[in-house]
Parts: sequence; C-alpha cells; structure tokens
Amino acid sequence: MKMYENVIDAIGNTPLVRLSLDSPAKLYAKLEYLNPGGSIKDRSALHMIEYAEKNGLLEKGGTIIDASSGNHGIAVAMIGALKGYKVIITVSEKISKEKLDSIRAYGAEVVMCPPTSFIEDYDNYHATAVRLQKATPNSFMPNQYFNVENAEGHYKSLGTEIWRQTEGKITHFFAGAGTGGTVSGAGKYLKEQNPNIKVLAIDSNNSLYSTKGNPKPYKVEGIGIDFVSPVLNHSVIDEIIPVTDDNALGTIKNLANNHGILAGPSSGAVASAALEYCKNLKEGDLAVCIFGDSGRAYLTKNFY
Repeated sequence: MKMYENVIDAIGNTPLVRLSLDSPAKLYAKLEYLNPGGSIKDRSALHMIEYAEKNGLLEKGGTIIDASSGNHGIAVAMIGALKGYKVIITVSEKISKEKLDSIRAYGAEVVMCPPTSFIEDYDNYHATAVRLQKATPNSFMPNQYFNVENAEGHYKSLGTEIWRQTEGKITHFFAGAGTGGTVSGAGKYLKEQNPNIKVLAIDSNNSLYSTKGNPKPYKVEGIGIDFVSPVLNHSVIDEIIPVTDDNALGTIKNLANNHGILAGPSSGAVASAALEYCKNLKEGDLAVCIFGDSGRAYLTKNFY
C-alpha cells in the first residue's frame, strides 16, 4: 500500500468493481466515493485550484468562493483547509444535511440560498457566489459550472485512469451530467484513444435540457443540465439519456441490497441507464459507469 505525504496526493486511483448484468457484456462501476473527500469532485476541484495558483489567480492568504450542490464544496473545503485558504461555499437549501455538515466540518463558511428555477435568478446559489466573489478582496472563484478547467481536470486524471485500468478495452462510458465536467473531460480523453468508444451522458428527465426549456423540480443531486455552459462538450457525447427520480432512487436500493454498494442518487441514475443500455451489448463489450459519491451523504433523506 502506497504512503502519501498529504490528503491531496491520495486523490484518484479509485477501483473498478464489476456489476452483475443480464448481458454477455461486462459493466464496471468506478467507485469515486473512495476519494478522500468522498466524491469525484476532488479531482476537478484540485485541478482548478492548482491551475489558479500557477496562473496567479489565487494568492497566498486568499479566499476561495464557489457554488455547489455539495460535493464540489466539500472538495474545495478539504483542499482549502490543507492549503491554508479561507473557503466560502454557497449552496441551495435542497442540499443534504450530511453534505452541509461536511463542508462546515472542514472549517468553511456556508451561505444558504433558496431553490430557484434558473441559474441566472438573483437568489440562485451560483449568482450569489458571483456577487460574493466580486465583493471579496483577494478572492478566487473556481466557477465549476463555467470553467473549462473543470473538464480538463477529469481529462488528465479520470480519463487516463480508466483507460489504464481497462487496458484500453473500454467500449462504453457512462457518467452523470451536471456541470458536464466529468463526461466531457474523461469522455474526450477516451475518444482520443479510441474514437469508437461510446460516451453516454446521464441527465435528469426534469432538467432544462431534457424538458426543452421547461425545467421541473427533481430530487437527484449532482446531475441535471440546467444551463448552457462551455464545460459541457457535446462533440464528445454520443447520447444524452434522461432518467427519472423514481428510476434513480429505485436503483440505489438495488445497488445496496443486491450489490453491496451504498451509492448516491446520481450514481443510481447512471447505473439505471447503464444497466438498461448494456442489456443490448455483446460479448467483448466493456462498459464503465461513474459512481460519483456515497449514499452515506444522503441517509437523512430516507432514499434507502
């Protein structure tokens, strides 16, 4: 077992675990909740922060401010604590208690915002973060929703890792689309290695994108294409698959009860789509789906 100098060095190298499947194909779940901060967001948060440091956007003693549905905020708070930055995270009131408590446990300040229909709304947690950053001297906003370095972090870390772990045999890649960083970054890297790899993005069926501009509330956190952003690279995505709350939440119960995997709701959405899609795959196909965080972050929501 490798020893690390600090918690940042331990980010990545998460395992692939095979899921039982009624198909001759193979489906593996990448357990991203085994990152130190508990989610896939450790990868992109670290890249964006270190990119800012290298390019003079974040200076010693500064403040990091960003909006998050929870996991990105936890990652930023964890990294900020190690690096000595003050951290302020704006969140929507629909955030789980566990994620809220985790952000605060790292010493970050949390600003609660009411749920809104559009990211441009004045009270939206992203709009609030933008205002706070502009008003705070010596501060930096990773701006995960619009910063293309979000995807670059997954390109350099997640994509390369999956390609190496599958020995280049991967044929299908499933990932949730929220900011779009995961599916765009890792998807781009995988397509560059083999253009025939299918990249499938998982969306909420009630998002702005899936409803064609008429979004509705949904329970699953961490997915949902609810605005136009340069982070989401449609050119590397073969298909966007909408998933209902019921299918996502039903699948996480199946994962826990039958696979021994306690995954979060967005992982349930990804697994729901992947399990159905893979029924039509053939022998020799190898699919990887991303399990972005753990169900431990949602236990008080009684999804299980």
